[in-house]
Amino acid sequence: MMQFMIQIKCFTFNPFAENTYILYDESREAVIIDPGNYEPKEHEHIVRFIGENRLVPVAILNTHAHIDHVLGISFLKNRYGIPLSLHPHDGPLLKSVRAYASNYGFYGFDEPEVEHWIGEGDVIRFGNAALRVLHVPGHAPGHVAFVSDDQKFVMGGDVLFRESIGRTDLPMGDYDTLIDSIRSKLFVLEEDYVVYPGHGLPTKIGYEKANNPFLR
Repeated sequence: MMQFMIQIKCFTFNPFAENTYILYDESREAVIIDPGNYEPKEHEHIVRFIGENRLVPVAILNTHAHIDHVLGISFLKNRYGIPLSLHPHDGPLLKSVRAYASNYGFYGFDEPEVEHWIGEGDVIRFGNAALRVLHVPGHAPGHVAFVSDDQKFVMGGDVLFRESIGRTDLPMGDYDTLIDSIRSKLFVLEEDYVVYPGHGLPTKIGYEKANNPFLR
């Protein structure tokens, strides 16, 4: 039987050093997770990669709706005519971005429409691949993670970092909720699952169980 494998490409965009991911398989269908591209050169980088690899973007998936993770959504929706998926609890966060974007030097934010509201237990399919949705609130009320059980990885957004965790001092963040999300949703995964975070380098569930100072 032919083994289909998801390929993961990471870009680091905008002054927040946010990780934007493109996932694709042999079918060439692709999903874009947390597009943080803002500057024209960042748009160019992602468009060039898609073109050079003959990818067909089919969806934008957002783990949550903080500004650094949503800056490139409208550009990509307009470029490729693809829908956005987000958890409904983060709808208000997305709507709030326009009001404060200029405070961070991001001007002309074009608020995108959400076509698909997603939540715990949903399955996102593209090409021959599937991602399972986990609701992991705490950093943001509608934060989700996307899990590949076939390849044992998690697209984790700003929940769990290498030896750290997501901030909880932003509006609607909550420390106890975040810790519970990590313990009850991520730490029940096998230890060799790789976590691809919204900032910084990948880590593994087992490594964080042993070394994360917030979760010992």
